[in-house]
Amino acid sequence: YTGALLEEEALKKAAENGLSSPEFFELCIWLGSQIKSLSNMEESITAADGVKDVESFQLEISGFLREMACPYSSLVSGDIKDRLREKEDCLKLLLFLSTELQALKIQQSKKIKGCRLEKHSEIIQEVQAICDALGLPNSTSNGIPPLLTSVEQKIKDILSKVKNNHVGKSLLTKPLNSDQVERLEKINDALCSEYECRRRMLMKRLDVTVQSFGWSDRAKV
Repeated sequence: YTGALLEEEALKKAAENGLSSPEFFELCIWLGSQIKSLSNMEESITAADGVKDVESFQLEISGFLREMACPYSSLVSGDIKDRLREKEDCLKLLLFLSTELQALKIQQSKKIKGCRLEKHSEIIQEVQAICDALGLPNSTSNGIPPLLTSVEQKIKDILSKVKNNHVGKSLLTKPLNSDQVERLEKINDALCSEYECRRRMLMKRLDVTVQSFGWSDRAKV
């Protein structure tokens, strides 16, 4: 928020003026838009155009607070025109909206942090799998960079012991553009799906064949 109510005195004055203060309107709208962007709320608080729209603004505030299960009865019950006449009620409104926004931002921060940790865990698992395949210790106590250094050195040692022509020439002599890569991925997905189907079919045939051995009279004796 970069509006005019960053100073405490200005905030108090706006709360005293209540709905007659454009700055109070602006702050409520900003808080509402921030909350809505971080949640799945249906209600919203929109800008009011002049004094004639004060009543519609009050209706929006009321619906917004009800959806958020506001605990302040003075803000969600009684005559809607009298709910924000007192300075105390205006401050309650700002307090509730700001604390709810703060809580939503904390939750979002935790989700982002959790996603990063999950991604980091996946990377560690991949690096450990590479170390296992190369016969290297996979302890991550010193972090991932030392492991990657060990992997690089191990691969260099292995490559130094094989013939120069152990790897044939690449089938692709030119780089692929984005469309070609996308098509190639689709072909790969289709082939993988077909091979998976064939594998399941072969496993089923094997299972039926093994079961059929028990159907003969000799097997029952």
